Amino acid sequence: MPQITVDYSERLADGFDRPAFARDLHTAVVEIAAAKPPACKTRFRRTEDVVVGPDTDGHALVHVHIGLLAGRTDDTKARLTEAVLDLLRQYVKPDGGRLLHASAEVRDLDASYRKFEGE
Repeated sequence: MPQITVDYSERLADGFDRPAFARDLHTAVVEIAAAKPPACKTRFRRTEDVVVGPDTDGHALVHVHIGLLAGRTDDTKARLTEAVLDLLRQYVKPDGGRLLHASAEVRDLDASYRKFEGE
């Protein structure tokens, strides 16, 4: 916890500083949602095809999913979501005049969530 997944358009591969984004996102999650730094895990998933409305070109997408253990207030989740959007503005630079569609969601992990660490 937290479990963070970032889906992003392949067209952003060169214009998205993913390591810096993850580093600063982890800092925000610790400061806003009281997570522990070693618990922050982010994975990036590149999406090949993006279609927005009838347009098959000219757009790029980034969506950040953050799953937290239950117990954070709606206000905390909203503050974290706004912080994510601010970081995306800073670290994602679409090329070729593409319009960036950025979004984020913070949700509670299901009560069935379990994990283990080991070799």
